[in-house]
Amino acid sequence: MSPEIAGVLQLLALIAALALAYRPLGDYMAKVYSSEKHHRPEKWIYKAIGANPAAEMRWPAYLRAVLAFSAVSVLFLYLMQRVQGILPGSLGFVAIDPDQAFNTAASFVANTNWQSYYGEQAMGHVVQTGGLAVQNFVSAAVGMAVAVALVRGFARSRTGELGNFWADLVRGTVRILLPISVIGAIVLVACGAIQNFAGIHEVGQFLGGAQQWNGGAVASQEVIKELGTNGGGYFNANSAHPFENPTPFSNLFEIFLILLIPFALTRTFGRMVGNLRQGYAILATMGIIWVAFTALMMWTEFAHHGPAFDVAGGAMEGKETRFGVGGSSIFAVATTLTSTGAVNSFHSSYTGLGGGIAMLGMQLGEIAPGGVGSGLYGMLIMAIIAVFIAGLMVGRTPEYLGKKISTQQIKLAACYILITPALVLGFTAAAMALDTPANSMTNTGAHGFSEILYAYTSGANNNGSAFAGLNADTQWFNSTIGIAMLLGRFLPMVFVLALAGSLAEQKPVPETAGTLRTDKPLYAGLLVGTILIITGLTYFPALALGPLAEGLAS
Repeated sequence: MSPEIAGVLQLLALIAALALAYRPLGDYMAKVYSSEKHHRPEKWIYKAIGANPAAEMRWPAYLRAVLAFSAVSVLFLYLMQRVQGILPGSLGFVAIDPDQAFNTAASFVANTNWQSYYGEQAMGHVVQTGGLAVQNFVSAAVGMAVAVALVRGFARSRTGELGNFWADLVRGTVRILLPISVIGAIVLVACGAIQNFAGIHEVGQFLGGAQQWNGGAVASQEVIKELGTNGGGYFNANSAHPFENPTPFSNLFEIFLILLIPFALTRTFGRMVGNLRQGYAILATMGIIWVAFTALMMWTEFAHHGPAFDVAGGAMEGKETRFGVGGSSIFAVATTLTSTGAVNSFHSSYTGLGGGIAMLGMQLGEIAPGGVGSGLYGMLIMAIIAVFIAGLMVGRTPEYLGKKISTQQIKLAACYILITPALVLGFTAAAMALDTPANSMTNTGAHGFSEILYAYTSGANNNGSAFAGLNADTQWFNSTIGIAMLLGRFLPMVFVLALAGSLAEQKPVPETAGTLRTDKPLYAGLLVGTILIITGLTYFPALALGPLAEGLAS
């Protein structure tokens, strides 16, 4: 079987698995977030944190809860790293430096999981499991809670109440993420991923010296890393490491986990607004972009440019032979079109155009299907922009799901869209203008520029992957990328929740003959075009200086 056919078959198997899980998981999540019952373990949690899960919140209160919880999480994780040297199970590792501890705390709380350290050489068992893995759960649950709050804004009328953040956080963690993670961890252990609390030990003799490895609760952290679109690896090699991702089957299973909840949330959206076709329209938009990007990535990486590529069956530099070009390309697109950031190959070694595709996937806003929660609310913001554009074309006040899209909603949507590009392009320009940051580049020219552009694109979009030729473990990059991650995560949430509140206060607008049908293929096509045009106009000059210049020169 040729590598190309193997790659296509993997893609088809993945689509089939996602299709089978779509309806039951989507309906289940809608039931979870609509239920008024609280399970006993959840009541214990509410009592411990002093929260009243039955109290409805308007958007300012919901936002304050999100920010307060996240601020405490950053502080807690920062302190854990700073006192690691005195914690049990530290494996002899010392405390993390202040700038790197801040960067890592910001990264995991912001669901970015950018790592400027070697996991197996820096973090002990307590920090890995009690700090990083915990944030993998709750940061994903925060994103889901904000998305559900926006959906309630569309579903409710004549009220500013969006639900209760603490109830949404706890339910998302206990009823959705935790059960799937338990099952997924068992699957990964069966595939060969390790799950233990072993210390550091020597493994064999290589090039005249012994290699040292430490064990860890890898399978359990790996599953929530993918399921929660987090991405931070237990080991520096991330999902290319055989302890994290041992076989081609585990590789496909991990891609399935990455895409599972973001795609299924479109069904949840349709169910909660009372119109499943609206969910299918959003699903179709996400699916078109994802399949197109995957096809483009596989084409660029399979394209033969000489005898070495012919022998290898594609651009195999930086890729694991057990996954090949097909498995690596599908993984790369899945991880950059979501906010996952996990990698099973070396993105910096992709072809110039291949690296550009990965970068563009993040610059779209990671909405196809996007991160857990963040992908849905990002796509709904784009949906509002699309109906606004359609309204301008016909001279009619735009409507979406029975809600008028007025000046207030467009201002909030525009602010949401502008935040991330401002962070990416501003920090990239500053890094290129100063001498010290530029010294961290391994490469010069277009690829060197791409290293820095990719880093800030990844940080501000809460992705976490990198062109690893960049030495990001410096005070400049630890600080600026940390700031970009926090602002890129929580500033958009301000506008999402404000938008949700404004929509919930409206009364429904009756549908007429002039209402744009947003559940039809025509609208899905308009939405795809809107996404690509907005992104193209924003990032094209920067892309032209980096991956496009490199790809055309090769």
